[in-house]
Formats: sequence, structure tokens, C-alpha cells
Amino acid sequence: MVASFLNKQTLHSRFKNRLTNKGKHSRAWFGIITVVTGLFFFNASVANAGDAKALLVGLNAEYRPLVYKEDGKLTGIEPATAKELGKLLNKTITFKEYPWAELIPALENGAIDVIMSGMSVTAERSQRINFTKPYLDIGQMAIIRKSDIGRLSQSRAMFKQGMRIGVESGTTGESYVKEYAGEAELKPYQNPEQGFEALQNKEIDFFVHDAPTSWNMAQGSDWPDLMALYTPLTKESLAWAVNKNNSALLDSLNAALLKLEAAGTLNQIQYHWIPVKIEIERQEK
Repeated sequence: MVASFLNKQTLHSRFKNRLTNKGKHSRAWFGIITVVTGLFFFNASVANAGDAKALLVGLNAEYRPLVYKEDGKLTGIEPATAKELGKLLNKTITFKEYPWAELIPALENGAIDVIMSGMSVTAERSQRINFTKPYLDIGQMAIIRKSDIGRLSQSRAMFKQGMRIGVESGTTGESYVKEYAGEAELKPYQNPEQGFEALQNKEIDFFVHDAPTSWNMAQGSDWPDLMALYTPLTKESLAWAVNKNNSALLDSLNAALLKLEAAGTLNQIQYHWIPVKIEIERQEK
């Protein structure tokens, strides 16, 4: 009986010890899991803080001299201004390229923070996105073949019936031609280079695009047979665009833009890329 009792006591002690040890191990594992979880969320918060310092800039690199590629690298007025903007806002600039038609959808769905791609301010676009204050005033200009200067340089020539006018799809140039040159044959192209080729090959009579395209063409030697008619067809403003729900970023960009203007930085960047614009304005004055 005594032996039986002692055996029962021994078994009970062993079982109790196992439960105690199991509890210790459980608490230890719970502590490890807590620490790991804490580290995970700490790292996640650090990563998010890093993301908060990045400014995602959407652009379409087919618009000289505003934004284009040279030797595989983004260059032009917009990238240069974006870098200065990053310094003022203490943010890392990350460029994301899109086809022109996909820029506004990318802004709306949060894939980018701002569009910096030579976008004209229009009432239609303003229904979907918010624009900063303008940083450059421009207008649409017509480009023709030099050999046609006698026939097509008059201001009303473009509006005659049967004229073939090239535009870039989805631009204010296309909107202008549709509204004011209804008797002309409209031919859309994906970018200015395609339009220039069509003009040089006599597939169209005019190519209509933003003034910076004409200014850039005047500086270069890629299209010696073409020339711009520098009388603006419209008066437009270029600005950066942000999501309708991001008023804080809109305010920050406007404040930074004022500082860039006051310091003369914005004018220096624009003069570097489009000195012909300055010369034309001086001649007009």
C-alpha cells in the first residue's frame, strides 16, 4: 500500500513538473513571438516612413524640351525642375514613365503623386485632377514645310477645306483643331516625331503642337526642312497635377514653386532648355 501510494505520488510529481515546464516553454515562445512581431511592425513603420519621403513623379518622355530621353536618361525642363523640387521638399524623386493617355489614370489610382510632364491646364482635366499654379505660359503653334511658306504661312490657310492637319492624340492641339478647323482632315499621331515624319513625307500639310515643340525644333538640326509659324494659335498654361484628394501636396508644391520662381531657379532651368523662346519674346517686345 505504501509502495502504491509512493508510486502515485511520484507519477503526480512528474506530471506536475511536465505541466510546469510546458508552461515555461509556452511563455518563452510567447515572448519570442512578441519580440519578432514587434520587430516586424517596427521595420514596417520604418519602411513606410521611407516611402513617405519619396515623391512619385509620373511623366511621358516624348515631349522635347519638357521631358525626353538622351542616352537612355531622362532629361529636360521637368526632370531638372523635379530635382530642385526634391531638395526643397526634402523628398527623394522617383520617376515613373507612362504613355500620355495613362498619366491621369495613374494619378487617380494612387500609382503616382504628381504629373510633371508638360500638361496644359484645361477645364476638362480640372474635373478629374487638381493643378498647381502654372509654371510656363505657352500656346499651340503650327509647323509646316519650308517649301510651303508662300502657300501656307498665312494665318487662315490652315482652316481651308481639304487641309490635312496632324496632331498628337489626346492633346490640346487635337482639341483646338477639332473645334476650329472642322473642314480640315484630322490625322492623329502618337508623338511629335511621328508628326514631323508625316509632314516631311507630305502626308499632312500642318502639324499642330505646343510651343515648346516649335522652340526645340528651332534649336535642333534634325528637321531642317520644317519650320514653325511662331504666331500662337492659343494661349495656354502648363502646370503640375495632383490627385483631387491630396490638398496637402498641392499646397506644398505651390509653395515650393513660388520659392523656385523667387530664387530665379525656374527661369534658369527654362532658359537652359528653351533659349529660343526668350529671343522670340524679346523680338516681339
